[in-house]
Amino acid sequence: MTPHLGAVLTPLPFLIPMIAAALTLFAGRRPRLQRFLTLGALVSVVIVCAVLVYLTDRFGTIAVQVGGWGPTEPGMGPLGITLVVDRLSALMLVVSSIVLLAVVFYAIGQGIRDGDERQPVSIFLPTYLVLSAGVCNAFLAGDLFNLFVGFEVLLTASFVLLTLGASKERVRAGISYVMVSMVSSLIFLFGLALVYAATGTLNMAEVALRLDDVTEGTRTAIFAVLLVAFGIKAAVFPLSTWLPDSYPTAPAPVTAVFAGLLTKVGVYAIIRAHTLLFPGGQMDRILLVAALLTMLVGILGAIAQNDIKRLLSFTLVSHIGYMVFGIALSSALGMSGAIYYVAHHIIVQTTLFLVVGLIERQAGASTLRRLGGLAAASPLLAFVFVVPALNLGGIPPFSGFIGKVALLEAGGESGSVLAWILVAGSVVTSLLTLYVVARVWTKAFWRARADAPEGELSAAAPSVLLADLDDDVTFADRDDVGRMPIGMVVPTMALIAVGLALTVFAGPIFAYSERTAAEVINRDEYIAAVVGEYR
Repeated sequence: MTPHLGAVLTPLPFLIPMIAAALTLFAGRRPRLQRFLTLGALVSVVIVCAVLVYLTDRFGTIAVQVGGWGPTEPGMGPLGITLVVDRLSALMLVVSSIVLLAVVFYAIGQGIRDGDERQPVSIFLPTYLVLSAGVCNAFLAGDLFNLFVGFEVLLTASFVLLTLGASKERVRAGISYVMVSMVSSLIFLFGLALVYAATGTLNMAEVALRLDDVTEGTRTAIFAVLLVAFGIKAAVFPLSTWLPDSYPTAPAPVTAVFAGLLTKVGVYAIIRAHTLLFPGGQMDRILLVAALLTMLVGILGAIAQNDIKRLLSFTLVSHIGYMVFGIALSSALGMSGAIYYVAHHIIVQTTLFLVVGLIERQAGASTLRRLGGLAAASPLLAFVFVVPALNLGGIPPFSGFIGKVALLEAGGESGSVLAWILVAGSVVTSLLTLYVVARVWTKAFWRARADAPEGELSAAAPSVLLADLDDDVTFADRDDVGRMPIGMVVPTMALIAVGLALTVFAGPIFAYSERTAAEVINRDEYIAAVVGEYR
């Protein structure tokens, strides 16, 4: 009964939002119905994903052959679309579904209205649901081509969301984002061609078996091509320069979900390639160097920023380095630390970008040159910023500290010179992250508004025209500055609570991460679940 239940539930995280997207598109003239369908669909996805976490942890990996496409000959693996849920994909699904639900609740609370000339939001919710389906499809994909399809669904939906409103800045950022994503997709497609030429299949379990018979040079070349494609998605240095210019121009909910989830899809793909397809650590030294540069270049870029959105975008890049660090150590502790840190970072980074939306709503700007006195003006806003900010900085006992300690311990256990350099780089990056968030606190929240260089141009002067402002200044010219809708505050507080839960229940959650790491490093269970019954 339980395996059958798992097989029934596995396609639902993809199917539910896709069906809901079609229904909300038809309900474009009925915004209340759109919102009801969207919230109902995403709540259902959260429930399904939570059940999948239980099933995979209790009973093992679940593999579903969509349409019943089994092997055509004895001894062959399955054909067609394979969906696989193990502990890793189940964890990514449940964390992502929680974030997707919170962000869309926030977006609805922000007052998205159908018919606004600058915000054609009748397409926002359907597109958001398509994005949700693409994220879930990427985590469920059991073959490389289906993973490619998931990436393309993400690209299509994210371009629409990124350019919502069609302002000059958003269109320019959207074009840059699409061009980079298309290059990544072409490289990925080239990698698929190499994989198929070498193995005759794109099913990841089959590829994992057949690559053992491929020469080492060919395997390394294929791995390098896929790492470049996934590295662009994950924003690993030097493939990360596109991100800080693309994300900050979008509306706050869009920026939040992009920052929290889209790069983690790339990290997830790197984990799969590194452990399932190409075990053995052929590229570990390169990944370690890339992790160090990602940490340091990202955080140094954050120090130089005055706009909070751009600052957080650079910290996003920087902390991808921690995840790559854990992956590249090729150890159980390193992988468990990376997996825990991925879950932590999805929640915390999303929360911080939602807080920036609240700052814009409260003060009319997100640039530090125009902010001040927010702690006195809104103690609640100060609270919702300082908790995830300290978590991002790794202050004990928050989950960021727990994840970083695990990664540092794994680096110390490795014992190599390069690993110790990464340990030092991780500590420096963590300290600089604290400096960055403390700088935001002191300038935006602690000092008086009158002491800000351009404080008089913020909420106190709502008549200022956007054309009169510098390019790097975000200013909301609206009449609701100073009011934070309850629909925006509640999901932000909910994500803060989830982030704190990662701390309060760090023991069982990290134990789950350890089981997950052991499962992905020992790929036998994954392969057996997909192709074992055919061999």
